[in-house]
Amino acid sequence: MIGKKRKLGKAVTDLQVGDTHTERKKMEDKELLLYLGLTDDANPLYIQHDYASQTPYEKPVVPAVMLFGMVSSLVSMDLPGPGSHITSYEMAFPHPVYHNEEVSITAEVIAVDVPEQQVALKVSGTNEAGDEVIHGKLTVTPAQKPNSLTANSLENFF
Repeated sequence: MIGKKRKLGKAVTDLQVGDTHTERKKMEDKELLLYLGLTDDANPLYIQHDYASQTPYEKPVVPAVMLFGMVSSLVSMDLPGPGSHITSYEMAFPHPVYHNEEVSITAEVIAVDVPEQQVALKVSGTNEAGDEVIHGKLTVTPAQKPNSLTANSLENFF
């Protein structure tokens, strides 16, 4: 990986209100099991069919944090892209997502603050049936071009 150049995401000056990106993902059991294993989360609502069948949800649901993980991935990989960082967020999950359901999540730039090097994104997402499963707002610091490693190497000579 050293020496391999990777493209950075968009800088704050490259973004404008109205820019959007949409991702679709099927919430498969393998990702759910990986999440549960990594976090040691043993909530029976997420994995136990017999328990979930006795709740208002009627079957196991996907943890909300996994949906937010999709949002985080969309930001860090696509809009604004690699090098960006979520600095604040407010999310709601009005409808549950069930195992093996496909989810579509869209992020849209709603404000650009060049002096503060931040953008605001509106996030919305639906399941296959068109039910809203996530909505909210993020504040993101887009990618910033790093200083060259040699830019300051000769500073003692000036």
